[in-house]
Amino acid sequence: MLNTIVIDSDGSAIDHFITRLRDLEENVNVLARLSSVHETIDYFSKAPYGDIIFCEVGLDDGSAFTIFNRINIVIPVIFMSTGSQHMMEAFEYNAIDYLLKPVNEHDLARALLKYHKLKEHFTHHPLVSEVIPYVNGRKKTRLIARRGMENISLRLEDIVLFYTENKIVYIIDQHGKKYIADKPLAQIHDELDPALFYRANRQYIINVNFIRGFKAHDKVKLLVELTPPDIHHNIIVSQEKAPAFRQWIYSV
Repeated sequence: MLNTIVIDSDGSAIDHFITRLRDLEENVNVLARLSSVHETIDYFSKAPYGDIIFCEVGLDDGSAFTIFNRINIVIPVIFMSTGSQHMMEAFEYNAIDYLLKPVNEHDLARALLKYHKLKEHFTHHPLVSEVIPYVNGRKKTRLIARRGMENISLRLEDIVLFYTENKIVYIIDQHGKKYIADKPLAQIHDELDPALFYRANRQYIINVNFIRGFKAHDKVKLLVELTPPDIHHNIIVSQEKAPAFRQWIYSV
């Protein structure tokens, strides 16, 4: 099964492309048909990435490269455009091919073959088979985040909190520096050590080592106070979650 995401502002072009794709590839599952930069960023903030992305460079509300600057997408991308002027830039964003529109069958078949060869190589490469069990078998100690144009490796023990705002997940470290995460908050939470981090509410995940204390709020809720004190976030634990929070913080 090839789980595919197609991004193009022209709905009829998407229909035609998917027909071509299914003529060449068995078992194509189109996870999403997306038509704009905004819609695509919203999709990737909440949904699975799939196996491969086919993406038109010029979308109605801007360049598709804006998507990949905002979200660190780690699956292969085949870009499409009516001209070749964006070709070199495309290969900075996980591109494995660049197709000129209208896409002909020969070029699409060649791009699909390239994808399958790359997948075969990385699936069966001996180094990959050795590394994956090691990574899966140990606790995560670091996280890659973005700050400006840089990808920064952060130690989890130095992260004070994660929070989401306007569908973007931010990270604040012990020095008050802010970074952008490339995964939804729920996915980040699933990868963290529950002895170190707690999902206080829908907006915040907090590190136990930076909790100064907590106190009653509106009688039945809890207000969590963080240190260092210049990190100004009001973190409220609801009445329903307050007993679980107390149990967690007393047990870690």
